[in-house]
Amino acid sequence: MKGKLNVASVAGIRVEIHWTFAFILLWAAFIGWRSGGGFEAVLWSVLLFLTIFTCVVLHEFGHALTAKRYGVVTTRITLLPIGGVASLKSIPDNPRQELIIATMGPAVNVLIAVLLYPVIYTQLAALGSQSQAKNLLLTISSQNFLIYLFLSNVVLVIFNLIPAFPMDGGRILRAILSFRMGRVHATQIAARLGQVIALLFLVLGLFYNPFLILIGLFVFFGASGEYTMVKQLDILQGHKMADAMMTHFTVFHPEDSLDLVANVLLSGAECQFLVQGPDNEIVGLLDKKILLDAFHTGKNNLRVADIMERDFTPVKADGDLKDIYRMVQQKKQYFFPVIRDGELAGVIDMENINEFIMIQANHDF
Repeated sequence: MKGKLNVASVAGIRVEIHWTFAFILLWAAFIGWRSGGGFEAVLWSVLLFLTIFTCVVLHEFGHALTAKRYGVVTTRITLLPIGGVASLKSIPDNPRQELIIATMGPAVNVLIAVLLYPVIYTQLAALGSQSQAKNLLLTISSQNFLIYLFLSNVVLVIFNLIPAFPMDGGRILRAILSFRMGRVHATQIAARLGQVIALLFLVLGLFYNPFLILIGLFVFFGASGEYTMVKQLDILQGHKMADAMMTHFTVFHPEDSLDLVANVLLSGAECQFLVQGPDNEIVGLLDKKILLDAFHTGKNNLRVADIMERDFTPVKADGDLKDIYRMVQQKKQYFFPVIRDGELAGVIDMENINEFIMIQANHDF
């Protein structure tokens, strides 16, 4: 995947590292160098951060493997500088299931901390004084590596239990509230609380650590995005693909020239098209970006078959409209042929969905 390195696959779940993760390693090296411990301190600092992020991966597998028990598939786990993200295909509407899934991530870090505690306790108890303990933590080394790892897992637990989306604490709060009220209202309360906490992070970041500003922005927009998504999914609940699909659209064939497509593109509002084979089966998709790239590189003498997107997923007319969100996340596909009884019935895209949501929201209001 573009911008990501696939490093492993466990239980069918890909583990990917985003390219920006390199910055956290540079930061780790800088911390080790700044401590004055020389090259050895740099190595131990980088190793510590890699081990911490291994704990983050285990944290995400806590979510993913628990979700699997409830039939929720996790496609990948992505490591970012600010932590890990498990890409679950869906979040259970059942508050009990969501509560258990959200709790299992921090539970992994609690388990790691509990396993490390006897070693840490023995190590600190052997020191003669409090000043010796402080001196031990001045520079990351083999002597204090496990202490730092223990403290890091404690911090991961505390941080993730902050009741703010997209952290686990926000989902735990939403699940608890959902036992007493509707999911949308519960999400709204959790999101608003999360945004208040995000503003607190922003203010603290101005006076203390600038990294808190990044976290504050991440939490603020994450909370807003979560509430918007849940509200939109609630509007789509009970509606089918056929309710929102477009039935007037242009179809091209593999042998058509790109000049023909360009004329249609310029003469109307359509910017995405289906490609139909000789037996009326859908064999590909065309979108504006693919076409403009072809024209920009002087490939306008090609045929539709030369540039069409062949990897696509059709949807059924009687399929749930809210499933389109999951399909967009999975396939990164934004334009879908709609099939009814084996025949092409229409097309649907995200712009279409957003218009449908807007109309339904105003109608319900």
